[in-house]
Amino acid sequence: MGLFNKIFGESDNPKKEGVSWKTIASIEDLDQAIASSNQKTIAIFKHSTRCSISSMAKGRLERSWDINAEDLDLYYLDLIAYRPVSNAIAENLGVMHESPQILVIKNGKVIFHTSHNDISVGGIQAAIA
Repeated sequence: MGLFNKIFGESDNPKKEGVSWKTIASIEDLDQAIASSNQKTIAIFKHSTRCSISSMAKGRLERSWDINAEDLDLYYLDLIAYRPVSNAIAENLGVMHESPQILVIKNGKVIFHTSHNDISVGGIQAAIA
């Protein structure tokens, strides 16, 4: 892990202490995640592994994460590696692509989304309250 990654908290492994990321790596994974939102609210974090702002947003989420796993499943999408999946999110859910971006989905519909420096645990908590 290089100096840049240590500063911004970037890792090859999206799982950090306190955060239990579920990885989306295919259209099938995306479809399953959206379908699961009919039983439990989910959030998808779209992360650009090449962007320092995205790394800062991801690190900020991980450091301040205190949402109970019973209330929300958190998904991680490396949009550089899986760009077609990112494109499918925009097309299927009707939310313009941004990076970084968080989408909160309940019953197959986006109930909250934001990007860049507006991504916060507080925003997610307000959306699922």
